[in-house]
Amino acid sequence: MDAAVKRFFSSPRFAVAGASNDPRKFGYKILAWYHQHSLPVTPINPRGVQISFTSKTYDSVPSPKSLPSPSQTSLSLVTPPAVSLQILEEAHVLGVPAVWLQPGTFDDAVLDYARKNFDSVIAGDGGRGSEGWCVLVDGEEGLQAAGVEWTSQRL
Repeated sequence: MDAAVKRFFSSPRFAVAGASNDPRKFGYKILAWYHQHSLPVTPINPRGVQISFTSKTYDSVPSPKSLPSPSQTSLSLVTPPAVSLQILEEAHVLGVPAVWLQPGTFDDAVLDYARKNFDSVIAGDGGRGSEGWCVLVDGEEGLQAAGVEWTSQRL
């Protein structure tokens, strides 16, 4: 899994499917993590909402096909399993190289599809948290493993 995390963070771009403008939701918290680490991130939300932090406002895109460079984008998912599968199918066709399935975003069918169709998949048991691999818990270690330098940024 360490190689998968390293590959994930080696991408020049990132996206969060299921991004939310509600600070209580994980879609907001995951997007905020990328923002706080000054990583180039695009929120994916089919409603086309803007997601604002004190220092920046992000325009979301409705789906992976609206990403500027999908083949250079690692994708975090914060969606229910049925939606996750649809997003993964679209992302695969577009050449997205790596996906991070946050806890609660996958079932066996989603996990099987991801492992068969992506170069790098982070999901399931492992990581430092009790619920499995999560960027909020394991992300900084992953950035270090990939040699990514980042600066902390305010929300």
